Amino acid sequence: MPPTVRFLPPFAASTHHDHAACGCGSPLLQRFHERMMADISRRHFLGGTAAVMALFAGLHAPSAVGEAPREREGPLLLTHLRLFDGSGSPLRDNLAVRVAEGRIQAILPGDADAEGAEVIDCGGRVVMPGLIDAHWHTTLAAITQAAAMTADVGYVHLVAAREAERTLMRGVTSVRDVGGPSFALKRAIDEGIVAGPRIFPAGAMISQTSGHGDFRMRHEVPRGSATPLSEQERQGVAAIADGEAEVLRRTREQLMLGASQIKLMAGGGVASVYDPLDSTQFTERELRAAVEAAEDWGTYVMVHVYTPRGIQRALRAGVRSIEHGQLADEESVRMMAGEGAWWSLQPFLQDEDANVYPDAARRESQRQVAEGTVRAYELAQRFDVQTAWGTDILFSPQNTPNQLRQLAKLTRFYDPLTVLAMATGRNGELLSLCGPRNPYPGTLGRIAPGALADLLVVDGDPSRGLDFLADPERNLRLIMKAGKIHKDRL
Repeated sequence: MPPTVRFLPPFAASTHHDHAACGCGSPLLQRFHERMMADISRRHFLGGTAAVMALFAGLHAPSAVGEAPREREGPLLLTHLRLFDGSGSPLRDNLAVRVAEGRIQAILPGDADAEGAEVIDCGGRVVMPGLIDAHWHTTLAAITQAAAMTADVGYVHLVAAREAERTLMRGVTSVRDVGGPSFALKRAIDEGIVAGPRIFPAGAMISQTSGHGDFRMRHEVPRGSATPLSEQERQGVAAIADGEAEVLRRTREQLMLGASQIKLMAGGGVASVYDPLDSTQFTERELRAAVEAAEDWGTYVMVHVYTPRGIQRALRAGVRSIEHGQLADEESVRMMAGEGAWWSLQPFLQDEDANVYPDAARRESQRQVAEGTVRAYELAQRFDVQTAWGTDILFSPQNTPNQLRQLAKLTRFYDPLTVLAMATGRNGELLSLCGPRNPYPGTLGRIAPGALADLLVVDGDPSRGLDFLADPERNLRLIMKAGKIHKDRL
């Protein structure tokens, strides 16, 4: 179908994601997906494939990004190192790590015999697990809203592929994708076509009508029984579902496509057009339908939500991971702890990374979320809730290079090794929650025998602080994923 001209509200002029609240409901996000679908419709499948392959042939990544992984025939022995194993325990000195067939084979004394392994001398530096971002939008993080509105669909996906490589070169070796069409890029990374982190995909964000994933314009309402799906639904960014039967169907569709976990929108947001921050979305019965479908496949549901009412409803329905939740009260946090749920928090602090809104209403919502962020980290520690770290960068190419700054900020609330454990071993535990739907069986985020060999050799002392992560190009000397070396500056 031909592209349709949309007139956006005056307040839709913002050009980057709000790091003080999720911006998934932005009207420009809707326009982006409509643009992508318009391009797909014009190209059709074969024509689009040819165009994308032609763009791949002409793409030249910067040298800092384009380093091919080094293939090794036999085992590797990393020596002369200090070890952070991902557990949060103190650093251990004078050790060696043996890697074979993509996994950690053994942790050995520093004077261990190489026994036929290729030796990599780490020069007394710290070796730590690859980092894990538990709230990442693989396809949508690194393209501006303006470019998304005007670019060919092939360009959009090439930008995502390049950003995946840059994400890996920041030392992020795994991500939990929380909404968007990332299945194709995941496959390309897994097949070695492009470099990037492991992707645990959620597929389309499932939303009720008028919910945080309903990006339709006013003139597209009402929706009749024979009305075609909206552009963003056909693209696989969002899926609108009302009633238990529709929620069940949309959940099963994402599982069919390969989702490792399911994402539902259970409340409003700051940047939303229709759904206010305090709104509660989906009934408990609807949420439970998704939970039961996911559990039947051995996996779980996570929800976007901020408020106590939405959090408690989701937990009663069996949801296992609360995304955001900055407005939680003590009762909600006690309930999270009691149910053994995860709290996936992001440092939305209304700081230099935050969006700037022209209207007073959204600035007030942003302020509430920023204040709630400080309280949320205090409550998470007081009630010993399982807490994950993520960034939620969206439509912000200027912010993706600062991904690890969002981790270093947490030293305001925790000691540095606890923060680093959150982004490695703890997040690895969260990824494993998808059970048999795990596309990468094995331990992630830890340096232990049998774990997947994702390793970083760093210039910096994480026991003293994490500021060294703000400059990964300089301070990450070696990056290994599954035993393959993607960067070596030792």
